[in-house]
Parts: sequence; structure tokens; C-alpha cells
Amino acid sequence: MKEIKKHINELLEMDIIRNIGHNEIVEIITPVFITCNYGKSSLCGDFRALNNYTKADRYPIPRIPHSLDKQAKAI
Repeated sequence: MKEIKKHINELLEMDIIRNIGHNEIVEIITPVFITCNYGKSSLCGDFRALNNYTKADRYPIPRIPHSLDKQAKAI
């Protein structure tokens, strides 16, 4: 728990994150604390809830192999 508080304080000092007021609603990011195999820890954000607020890409970027196959068949 000490490591989490230390990490959060460092992020606050660097203005990467900020404290929010009790009347602010933040439901997009869920903080996740991950410990790696080599002992180092990271504070990450779970952005899956953001999918509820984003629009699907109506014109996605085509896959390059698919485009090359189509061009090769056109010759």
C-alpha cells in the first residue's frame, strides 16, 4: 500500500493526475495497479468503459495484405 501511495504522490507532483472533488463524477477510467515479474509496479488505467462513449469507425483503415492482394489480382 505504501508503494501505491508513493506512486500516486509522484504522479500528482508531476501534474500527470489530479485530485477530483467529491461532487465530480469520473467513470471513464478505472485505475489498476500492476506488479511486474521483476518487482517494479505500474499504475495503469482500464479504459474499457470509454468504449461506451466512442463511436465506431465507419471507415476503418484497410489491412495492407488485403489491399495488396486486391491490387495483384487487378493486374
